[in-house]
Amino acid sequence: MSNTISITGLGWLGKPLYSRLNTLGFKVKGSVSSNQKAAQFQQKGIVAYKLLITEQGVEGEVRAVLEDVDILIIMIPPGLRHNSGTDFVKKMTHYRSAIEKAGVSKVILISSTSVYGDAQGSVTEKDNPQPEAENGRQLLQVEQDFFRAEAFETSVVRFGGLVGGSRQPVRFLAGRTDLANGEAPVNLIHREDCLNILTAIIMKDAFGHIFNAVHPLHPTKEDYYTEKARKLSLEPPQYRSERSDQKFKEVNSVQLTEILGYTFQQKP
Repeated sequence: MSNTISITGLGWLGKPLYSRLNTLGFKVKGSVSSNQKAAQFQQKGIVAYKLLITEQGVEGEVRAVLEDVDILIIMIPPGLRHNSGTDFVKKMTHYRSAIEKAGVSKVILISSTSVYGDAQGSVTEKDNPQPEAENGRQLLQVEQDFFRAEAFETSVVRFGGLVGGSRQPVRFLAGRTDLANGEAPVNLIHREDCLNILTAIIMKDAFGHIFNAVHPLHPTKEDYYTEKARKLSLEPPQYRSERSDQKFKEVNSVQLTEILGYTFQQKP
């Protein structure tokens, strides 16, 4: 079993993953985007280094992050929302070169279900993604570039909407009216299942695969967020009536069961 793991991005998911893997006996280190954050983490006993990936290249303590690493877990927010114009593919091309140079042999790349388009309807890993938006197109290109790389073996994990801890999307929807797509199924996953799935990939040495990581229950947005709002004593969001023949994506997984034997533990 591989012993040294590096996590690129010690954030909402990366930090608890660091703790989980450390508890399991792995030697773990990670990266953050500034020296200030790195110093704060180090004061808490977390081995963290500054690493900044830009369209111009990779800056910071690249060698410290990648040296003597058996498994690299990449969870970098692509920053593609709101038409930012970011070239995520270019950024990750620079990082891929650094990974190859460092001799890392195994990579877990965190992606998103946005690689699938609504027009695809119900999908699994066996369906070829047909992204409709720029963020999905760039994520898919990065997935393909890493998955096809010859210098290291990659497993891609496409997470659905992330829920858990302080992250509960209904807080941003509470009390809003005239919302669209109330009949669309939710594609969500709780942080606890995210941690479990990533740990299972490592423990089972399950590399060279693509995993859709979404809870198998898909209530409609209207039903889900109405229930969540009431549980949190918030005003439920209101959705407008729309035509019922509209097509929405529903993301499911066959690989989690077939390859990892995974059963979800936490409802989002």
